[in-house]
Amino acid sequence: MRRLTVVQLLPALHSGGVERSTLEIAAALVAAGHRALVVSAGGRLVEPLLASGAEHLTLDIGRKSLLTLRHMPTLRRLFAEVGADIVHARSRLPAWLGLKAVKALPVAGRPHWVTTVHGLNSPGRYSAVMTTGERVICVSDTVRDYVRRHYPDVAAERLQVIPRGVDTGQFPRVARNDQRPRLALADEHPWLLDEAGPLLLLPGRGTRLKGHIHALQLLARVRAAGTPARLWLLGTDEPGRESYVSELRQQARVLGVDAALHISVPTSRIAQAYAASDLVLQLSDKPEAFGRTVVEAIAVGRPVLGWDHGGVGELLRQLQPSGAVPLDDMAALGERALALLANPPALPSRIPFTLQAMQRDTLRLYADLTS
Repeated sequence: MRRLTVVQLLPALHSGGVERSTLEIAAALVAAGHRALVVSAGGRLVEPLLASGAEHLTLDIGRKSLLTLRHMPTLRRLFAEVGADIVHARSRLPAWLGLKAVKALPVAGRPHWVTTVHGLNSPGRYSAVMTTGERVICVSDTVRDYVRRHYPDVAAERLQVIPRGVDTGQFPRVARNDQRPRLALADEHPWLLDEAGPLLLLPGRGTRLKGHIHALQLLARVRAAGTPARLWLLGTDEPGRESYVSELRQQARVLGVDAALHISVPTSRIAQAYAASDLVLQLSDKPEAFGRTVVEAIAVGRPVLGWDHGGVGELLRQLQPSGAVPLDDMAALGERALALLANPPALPSRIPFTLQAMQRDTLRLYADLTS
């Protein structure tokens, strides 16, 4: 395989699944001897991107403003000057700019155009740009089916499912009775050692879509059934979300479970948090494209309980069917939680959704296009 130059486009490099995937592919390209460039408005992930050997061009291509159109000539020059073989767009506005820039180049010198559909965006002309790639990467079967349903004119052979992957080295299997994760986290969360009873963990941002209210209602049901469970809402306490956190605490008081609730800021020690818990929750009201939480928790060896829709339902049906519950069926959710806590299920010893598989399949797609 000859040395390739691949340019990835996205709005910014602050945090999130799209950003993480961008860094992971850039690192894989560099490790394989290729040139990896990323164009974005920048952010805290630029430093680790550069540390991997990739390059970054700061350009605000994600701002929803007519002024953003002025960046199209810059992109066109960039693609020509670096001799881009692949331009890979991961978000809608950057994709519109990138597609226009690619089409403005002479046909003989145009890079191949790749898009990734990372989410279940509202269907329409604006979102349709993500289906224009010579290859359209879908991060799950759920996403592929969504694209097929809303964009039936997209040829099936252009769609390729490459699931997002987890670095199992960062999420090693931990025995259920191993107390070291709780000991390691006790400096920040001393209550982990002070309190008894099974621990329910819901990791996620401080937004209603993550289903925190469902988790509180579940906690009340489980405790009412005689199981002294606790609930940890990890990552919910974020700047600007103070009123939402107060609302959750008030709801917990109404349900009589405020003493069993812990809300904390995001952490980089998420693998240890999974290992410190007894049951991981994924209760997003809106169907997710993939559901990385499911894979991470099961890799660590902790069962997951979640709504059977979107990417979360897809993963649970494959990896741990006992964790999938019909959407909004709170009675079934409570019963299943009690069952999983009383008799933890056997979990797969190997996880197919690995970072290495995602990197390998993406680089193979690039190679196939340029061969």
